[in-house]
Amino acid sequence: MTRTKEKLMRRLKIIEGQVRGLQEMLEKNAYCIDIITQSSAVKQGLTAVEDILMEGHLGSCVIHQIKNGQESKAKEEILKVYQLKRK
Repeated sequence: MTRTKEKLMRRLKIIEGQVRGLQEMLEKNAYCIDIITQSSAVKQGLTAVEDILMEGHLGSCVIHQIKNGQESKAKEEILKVYQLKRK
Protein backbone atom coordinates (compact mmCIF):
# COMPACT_ATOMS: atom_id res chain seq x y z
CA MET A 1 0.00 0.00 0.00
CA THR A 2 2.88 2.37 0.70
CA ARG A 3 4.00 2.25 -2.93
CA THR A 4 0.48 2.99 -4.13
CA LYS A 5 0.13 5.81 -1.64
CA GLU A 6 3.41 7.33 -2.85
CA LYS A 7 2.22 7.07 -6.44
CA LEU A 8 -1.07 8.76 -5.58
CA MET A 9 0.63 11.54 -3.63
CA ARG A 10 2.97 12.19 -6.55
CA ARG A 11 0.05 12.39 -8.97
CA LEU A 12 -1.88 14.72 -6.66
CA LYS A 13 1.11 17.05 -6.35
CA ILE A 14 1.32 17.19 -10.14
CA ILE A 15 -2.39 17.98 -10.32
CA GLU A 16 -1.96 20.64 -7.66
CA GLY A 17 0.72 22.27 -9.81
CA GLN A 18 -1.53 22.08 -12.85
CA VAL A 19 -4.36 23.80 -10.98
CA ARG A 20 -1.99 26.56 -9.89
CA GLY A 21 -0.98 26.86 -13.52
CA LEU A 22 -4.63 27.24 -14.49
CA GLN A 23 -5.04 30.04 -11.97
CA GLU A 24 -2.01 31.84 -13.36
CA MET A 25 -3.24 31.37 -16.90
CA LEU A 26 -6.57 32.96 -16.01
CA GLU A 27 -4.88 35.85 -14.21
CA LYS A 28 -2.72 36.49 -17.28
CA ASN A 29 -5.66 36.16 -19.68
CA ALA A 30 -4.10 33.22 -21.50
CA TYR A 31 -5.57 31.92 -24.73
CA CYS A 32 -8.82 30.02 -24.03
CA ILE A 33 -7.76 26.86 -25.84
CA ASP A 34 -4.59 26.68 -23.75
CA ILE A 35 -6.64 26.96 -20.56
CA ILE A 36 -9.04 24.27 -21.75
CA THR A 37 -6.10 22.02 -22.64
CA GLN A 38 -4.65 22.45 -19.16
CA SER A 39 -8.06 21.87 -17.57
CA SER A 40 -8.40 18.65 -19.54
CA ALA A 41 -5.02 17.49 -18.24
CA VAL A 42 -6.22 18.11 -14.66
CA LYS A 43 -9.36 16.03 -15.29
CA GLN A 44 -7.31 13.21 -16.77
CA GLY A 45 -5.00 13.29 -13.76
CA LEU A 46 -7.91 13.09 -11.34
CA THR A 47 -9.40 10.23 -13.34
CA ALA A 48 -6.10 8.36 -13.03
CA VAL A 49 -6.15 8.88 -9.24
CA GLU A 50 -9.74 7.62 -9.07
CA ASP A 51 -8.86 4.57 -11.14
CA ILE A 52 -5.97 3.61 -8.86
CA LEU A 53 -8.12 4.07 -5.74
CA MET A 54 -11.02 2.08 -7.16
CA GLU A 55 -8.78 -0.72 -8.35
CA GLY A 56 -7.26 -0.98 -4.90
CA HIS A 57 -10.62 -0.89 -3.18
CA LEU A 58 -12.22 -3.47 -5.44
CA GLY A 59 -9.14 -5.67 -5.32
CA SER A 60 -8.77 -5.66 -1.56
CA CYS A 61 -11.64 -4.26 0.52
CA VAL A 62 -14.45 -5.72 -1.56
CA ILE A 63 -12.73 -9.10 -1.83
CA HIS A 64 -12.24 -9.07 1.95
CA GLN A 65 -15.94 -8.32 2.45
CA ILE A 66 -16.96 -11.19 0.19
CA LYS A 67 -14.62 -13.62 1.94
CA ASN A 68 -16.11 -12.57 5.29
CA GLY A 69 -19.71 -13.12 4.26
CA GLN A 70 -20.54 -9.49 3.58
CA GLU A 71 -21.68 -10.03 0.01
CA SER A 72 -24.49 -7.47 0.33
CA LYS A 73 -22.10 -4.73 1.46
CA ALA A 74 -19.64 -5.67 -1.29
CA LYS A 75 -22.39 -5.50 -3.91
CA GLU A 76 -23.49 -2.06 -2.66
CA GLU A 77 -19.93 -0.73 -2.89
CA ILE A 78 -19.38 -2.16 -6.36
CA LEU A 79 -22.59 -0.50 -7.55
CA LYS A 80 -21.64 2.77 -5.87
CA VAL A 81 -18.24 2.76 -7.58
CA TYR A 82 -19.91 2.02 -10.89
CA GLN A 83 -22.38 4.88 -10.45
CA LEU A 84 -19.67 7.34 -9.42
CA LYS A 85 -17.56 6.40 -12.41
CA ARG A 86 -20.44 7.03 -14.80
CA LYS A 87 -20.80 10.66 -13.69
